Amino acid sequence: MATDSVSARLNPSDETIQAGQITIRFLVTGKDSNGSVAVFEFTVPAGERLMAPAHSHDHYEETIYGLDGVITFTVDGMPIDIGPGQVLCIPRGAVHRFDNNGSVEVKGFCAVTPAHLGPEFFREAAAIYAAAVTGPPDRDKLMNLMRRNGITPSLQPPAA
Repeated sequence: MATDSVSARLNPSDETIQAGQITIRFLVTGKDSNGSVAVFEFTVPAGERLMAPAHSHDHYEETIYGLDGVITFTVDGMPIDIGPGQVLCIPRGAVHRFDNNGSVEVKGFCAVTPAHLGPEFFREAAAIYAAAVTGPPDRDKLMNLMRRNGITPSLQPPAA
């Protein structure tokens, strides 16, 4: 039987990106999965609030699986705590954000289907956060980055 040059590999796109206080470890990109899924782990320190605005995506679902700690996603105004072993699928168009309101670091797993978001987005976000030495990141640059990557910033965060 003939096969092409595609081969199975563990963690084919293992790359860790530090974006502000949040750590993202990419494991699978759209290039690895023929566009079907992007997969990454994320770590959020205790008490960390997402500096980016609440947002939605029109081109993909985002599924979050809790590994350690409890992270609060606010989706269309409803706070949802995700703990170890719990999963939340955020549908296309739902306005959401997340915060670690707890006293312990949170670790989770995220799958983006289809894979319209990749490490390039987080690398550029990391550069925007790194440039903000004396204050918050440049909101206009962050919102422009989001829009260029199919993410629609919300003018107001959803009510908590």
